[in-house]
Amino acid sequence: MQFLFEDYCLDADLRELKRDSELIQIGPKVFDLLLYLIRNREQVVTRDDLLQAVWNGRIVSESTLTSHINAVRKAINDTGKEQRLIRTVSRKGVRFVGKTQEVKPSANISITDSTSGGEMLGPVLTLPDSPSIAVLPFRNLSGDVEQDYFADGVVEDIITALSRIRWLFVIARNSSFTYKGRTVDEKQVGRELGVRYVVEGSVRQSEGRIRITGQLVDTATGTHVWAERFEGTLDDVFELQDQIATSIVGAVASQLERAEIERARRKPTGSLSAYDNYLRAMPHLHSGTRQAIDEALPLFYKAIQLDPRFASAHAMAAWCHFWRKLNGWMANRPQEIAEGVRLARLAVELGKDDAVALTRAGHALAHLAGDLDGGIALLDKALVLNPNLAAAWFLGGFLRTERGDPDTAIEFFTRAMRFSPLDPEMFRMQAGMAMSHLFAGRYDMASSWAEQSFRQLPSFLFVVAISAASHALAGRTDQAGSALQHLRKLDPTFRISSLQGWIPIRRPEHLARFVTGLREAGLPE
Repeated sequence: MQFLFEDYCLDADLRELKRDSELIQIGPKVFDLLLYLIRNREQVVTRDDLLQAVWNGRIVSESTLTSHINAVRKAINDTGKEQRLIRTVSRKGVRFVGKTQEVKPSANISITDSTSGGEMLGPVLTLPDSPSIAVLPFRNLSGDVEQDYFADGVVEDIITALSRIRWLFVIARNSSFTYKGRTVDEKQVGRELGVRYVVEGSVRQSEGRIRITGQLVDTATGTHVWAERFEGTLDDVFELQDQIATSIVGAVASQLERAEIERARRKPTGSLSAYDNYLRAMPHLHSGTRQAIDEALPLFYKAIQLDPRFASAHAMAAWCHFWRKLNGWMANRPQEIAEGVRLARLAVELGKDDAVALTRAGHALAHLAGDLDGGIALLDKALVLNPNLAAAWFLGGFLRTERGDPDTAIEFFTRAMRFSPLDPEMFRMQAGMAMSHLFAGRYDMASSWAEQSFRQLPSFLFVVAISAASHALAGRTDQAGSALQHLRKLDPTFRISSLQGWIPIRRPEHLARFVTGLREAGLPE
């Protein structure tokens, strides 16, 4: 839900405050305070109301409360003297008095494209300050649909190379690939992904040779900034990919030092056949169903067999074992946990400078080996290597929530969603948001995010548990009972005692809140 007042837009889901298209930076508590005032604008809000809603009942000083109200006023260009939007009611409290309109996001920021027959396009994202780019799936012109994965791999390597340039805002691979197989208008893509430039191209293989074409398009004008064609044999395909990345970056900013391009030349593996198996496995990992993970794991193991030093394949296989644990699918729990830990530690050893490997391996180790701090350190290193890696942001968000800092975690999830707004793993980001709000005591927001995640993957045991607990703690017994019934269908053996060793929740009060919610929903001990 979005709340519109004057020329401001407060987005409750994205946790953003904007004035026109300008993003206004405010702290988590200031945001929560403003959101609570707007949601309760029909009444005067007391000091006790604010302490309960924003500080979870914790007592804070009068000066702290006053400073936060002043910070809210400053964010919306109001003052204690003017009280244009937030009015103080003597001896009673405060009230938001601005004329407010509640809208769904699509109702507020969708636009009509006159070039497409009036079709409503998706939400328009504000362009970031830094140069921004999306690399779309290259068309496979080989005539063999079985070679699609190879064209996808070419694009993925280009995205990885560009993402290592710290000042460049790069849309994640998962969002870019939602345009696969579609005829797109570059201007529309620019609006939907919030980028200035789009890279598109094609790949053609014939008799051991390969031809890669690419072009860079300015989405604001639709003009072509750069176009090039590269040819070579399959033996030097990675060199071709490096040349493309070099040319694209040179077109965006000619001042870029060549050393930055050289650091982007790191190849994921020297064996195409190992890489083939890895690429074929990734869509199954993204899907998250039991059948999909059962199909992904053998492919990752095949990649490891063909290239024993393929760090990312080890990491993804380890992460599949984590996903099986989270959803209660392990047949031999101790054996699978040990195997997942083995794979993750190998991934870290082999991929010291591989952001993807460090991300999945670090997250897996936190859950399979219980090394929460070590996992966070590995994901932090991954973000240093690749600041645009959406998976590192959202998986890092999970670990920070579990360590006891849900508000910081929400910032991580929000960042991941911005980097990859069309990500097939969005349901995992939404689940993380739900867990963070549950631990922070915001049960309505927790259940809202959980429902969004559930709609994408109804078999996601973890998010069903979050939904049951948050509904119960909010007093919605019917919804809590329905969620619990679904949870018992997914895993009839799941009990309150199952939470011990399920996920590494560090703060006792967070675990107690989760336990209380599930107990009130009706889960047996």
